[in-house]
Amino acid sequence: MPADRTVLITGAAGGVGTLMRELLPRHGWTLRLLDMVPMDDVPEGTVTVTADLADPASGPALREALRGVDAVIHLAGISLESTFEKILDANIRGTYHLYEAAREEGVRRIVFASSNHAVGFVPRPGDGGPLIPVDTPHRPDTFYGLSKCFGEDLAALYRDRHGIETVSIRIGSCFPEPTSVRMLSVWLSPPDCARLLDAALTAPDVGHTVVYGSSANTRLWWDLSSARALGYEPRDDSEPYAAKLVAEQGELEPGNPDHAHLGGHFCTHPPMWPH
Repeated sequence: MPADRTVLITGAAGGVGTLMRELLPRHGWTLRLLDMVPMDDVPEGTVTVTADLADPASGPALREALRGVDAVIHLAGISLESTFEKILDANIRGTYHLYEAAREEGVRRIVFASSNHAVGFVPRPGDGGPLIPVDTPHRPDTFYGLSKCFGEDLAALYRDRHGIETVSIRIGSCFPEPTSVRMLSVWLSPPDCARLLDAALTAPDVGHTVVYGSSANTRLWWDLSSARALGYEPRDDSEPYAAKLVAEQGELEPGNPDHAHLGGHFCTHPPMWPH
């Protein structure tokens, strides 16, 4: 990457996007921001673009947003379960439109915000059990998780056919601090998220690489070796929050359906079928 590096963040007004707008510049990145809602709370001089990735009419604005950037962090989309039609537009069509525009503008590196819900029906490890490997086959737990499987496979297609490199990060839960006992295992602190994104943007020859995104949690469920191979060095651990959360919520129970799988309650709540 050149010394003067510009990255486009899609979904920049969302939860993770807002956190990264503060943290990524500390890693030397100049930000260009895109979201479907206007953004006013940005530093003076920051380029912002208002566009809906799912809408083909936004194509010219999307291409303009991509023109001249060194890379893209694709965070845009619905981040919880919804109807298939809404997921189809926001997460599937929107991601396809982004990759097509990136191809047309010659952008060669994308970091795709995948999710642990792409493998949500994988049984969670027991205490001390083996970590979940990154080559675990897709087992989505929702339409949302299914859309992340699509995004990973789309990234592989665009790597093989068009040479666009992608790091797909199966993000756990990126919040300032964990809010549940389950989150103690999948928490990604915002500073570690910025470190992981920077590594994914700058590592050479990534092809299409899939990594899990979490901090170095004592209760970690999945293997971070492919993320570390990019140069990611997590520094945070959720364990300082454990005593309070366990006292309030209790430990995870093997016989509780909400605790049986990696996806947690995403695996047990009924899908939102269209009416």
